[in-house]
Amino acid sequence: MKFVLISPKNRTVYNFRGDLIKEIKAKGYEVIVTGPDKTDVNKIEALGVRFVEIPVNKTGTSIRGDLKYCSALTKLLKEEKPDVTLGYTIKPVVYGAIAAKRAKVKNINSLVTGGGYTFIATSLKARVLGKIVRTLYRIGFKKADNVIFQNPDDLNEFCERKLVKREKCSYVNGSGVNLSRFETAPFPSEISFFMLSRFLKSKGVCEYLEAAKIVKSKYPNVKFGILGKYETTMQDAVDIAYAEEFIKNGIVERYDETSDVRPYYAKSSVYVLPSYREGTPRTVLEAMAMGRPVITTDTQGCRETVIDGKNGFLVPIKNAEAVAEKMIWFIKHPEMIEAMGNESLNYVREKFDVNIVNSKMLGIMNI
Repeated sequence: MKFVLISPKNRTVYNFRGDLIKEIKAKGYEVIVTGPDKTDVNKIEALGVRFVEIPVNKTGTSIRGDLKYCSALTKLLKEEKPDVTLGYTIKPVVYGAIAAKRAKVKNINSLVTGGGYTFIATSLKARVLGKIVRTLYRIGFKKADNVIFQNPDDLNEFCERKLVKREKCSYVNGSGVNLSRFETAPFPSEISFFMLSRFLKSKGVCEYLEAAKIVKSKYPNVKFGILGKYETTMQDAVDIAYAEEFIKNGIVERYDETSDVRPYYAKSSVYVLPSYREGTPRTVLEAMAMGRPVITTDTQGCRETVIDGKNGFLVPIKNAEAVAEKMIWFIKHPEMIEAMGNESLNYVREKFDVNIVNSKMLGIMNI
């Protein structure tokens, strides 16, 4: 038996799908992974899979490039004759399903990890791009046997927009989190806040920086950290000069991307993600697994991770003042940090354990 995972970015394979791959292999499947380049191939192959490079620009708009990607996927799938395929994010979902159908794969699965930029942006370019994206989704979903979402809000919206038929839809609670890898850690002696994200507006980076500035003006000793790389090609990239002002002025400390984020969660008291929309935010789950309370937004995906007032707080999107208000609440009620962090741990064990999520994934894909 053979399983092909169609991936848009190599790092997401071992970071987000590694445990799923191990489960599929344990069921007796040979696993093949496609990726856009040779970055970190050794980490993918360490999972015991075969890697095939199929270039794709996951944010590009070249029709020629996309058709070339679809053709290369079709060729691979015809050669390998897999029993099951799974593509995630838009281009692997769309072109992976088309290619799998052309190759006469009997079990075609698509995983929607969030609505993405085109579902939330309002510029003319984004609206035009959004129409194209939704058209492509309709085409790809028609070819798929199962369409898996990471929260019920996305599932309902995609069905209401008539992008996919409800009868082929299911949802799981994100990608799950490995509780043996992300273990609870002691809290730092001083209150600190932390965010992990690429520097994108849609992730709420600007709101985090502005909230930190508000809080820092009243509580100068409180620490704020953010881990992530600057973006230059994405539509909603945060202006680097704008972000650097916060860092140069000592409001926020920035950390470069790393292969192990656990020490950064460990030296934080509260995790913050003011995102505009998510599938289910993996970083929030990791922070919860390490016993951290969470401040996040009352929006798709994010609201699934927090029981407001119990393991953290939900705030409106695009509202730095609301984020700052909840940060100050934790500063004024430090005794609640550990209590709410314990609630995070209990909630993640109950709902987001990777073993629970992957078991449901395998059931949906009939593996």
